[in-house]
Amino acid sequence: MISRAQRILFFAMLIAAVVMAVGLIRLRERAEDRMHAAQGPTEPVEQVDAPATPVTLYIPNDLDNTLAGAQRSLRLPQDDSARARVLLAALLEAFRAPQSTHRIGGASSSAARDQAAETLQPADIDEVYLMPVPQAAGTQTIPGKMAVVDFSAAFAQSHPSGVEPETLTLLSVIGTLHANLPSITRVQFLVDGRQQDTLAGHADLTRIYLASNNGRPGGQ
Repeated sequence: MISRAQRILFFAMLIAAVVMAVGLIRLRERAEDRMHAAQGPTEPVEQVDAPATPVTLYIPNDLDNTLAGAQRSLRLPQDDSARARVLLAALLEAFRAPQSTHRIGGASSSAARDQAAETLQPADIDEVYLMPVPQAAGTQTIPGKMAVVDFSAAFAQSHPSGVEPETLTLLSVIGTLHANLPSITRVQFLVDGRQQDTLAGHADLTRIYLASNNGRPGGQ
């Protein structure tokens, strides 16, 4: 039979355990608040509430190593960096279409493709930055902008290895950006926020690529 003293001790220990649990939860919440405060406020995602705009995506064809222009209609934000992210989301989702000859990853449902094409943080692209074209001191200002395309690590890891498929991916990105945002005249690529030698073992990511004036990709 449990004595009165034992019951009192049991309830006292139970209350102490509850108090400690509550205290730990509050400490964790405060630590998370401090961590978020240190990281700074999250940039709000721009809502795309604009009429659909005709765009051109350059879709790779691995059968003959060419790019084919495909017309799409997308709701594009006003900000050029956000527009670039939406364009590339639609382009990389087209790689996964059932009829694609440049398959990267599995096929997506139509709903998933629509969502990826109109969100500003597609899984394949971490970010797209636009900046003035780098130039040597004392030289004449170079017109246009440079787009820095930051592929996610998952995208690079899932990309088929080979000179042709890797090159076609880069050229399709370059061509799509320049065709729809002509001010982009140069493109550089990162992976997971860092410079990487190649995309999947072959295509050079250490160089800055030149986009040609007619909207088709070029190089220098």
